[in-house]
Amino acid sequence: MLQKIERLAYISVARGCGFAALAIATFMVGLSGDMVSSLEAGGSLALLVCLVLLLKAWQFGRRSYKRTEVWMMLGPLERPPSTIAQHVIGTALHDSCLRFALHAARASAYLLAAAALWSFIVKGQP
Repeated sequence: MLQKIERLAYISVARGCGFAALAIATFMVGLSGDMVSSLEAGGSLALLVCLVLLLKAWQFGRRSYKRTEVWMMLGPLERPPSTIAQHVIGTALHDSCLRFALHAARASAYLLAAAALWSFIVKGQP
């Protein structure tokens, strides 16, 4: 049961992050005429996603487990007893948010480093 809850928490957070990544990529394509601005915007928005995920991870310990997507994805017979459901589901969502926040932070670092490198090489400006 615990593995399924962790997998569903991963799917739930991954779906939200996927939509955020799609929005960031679309925004970056819109700015692709100026590559430095595009990379800087992508890095900044990825950092914003990281911040939101950190806030969400902090919030999941307090949020009612019955109002989470994981609880809705579980079948009535697969749901843990209410005595432990808050801890199990909250911890699974917390860990998934932290995992994806780390991915977003890495993506942000790569994009901002690429913007600095592109600016230095192509434009000759620091």
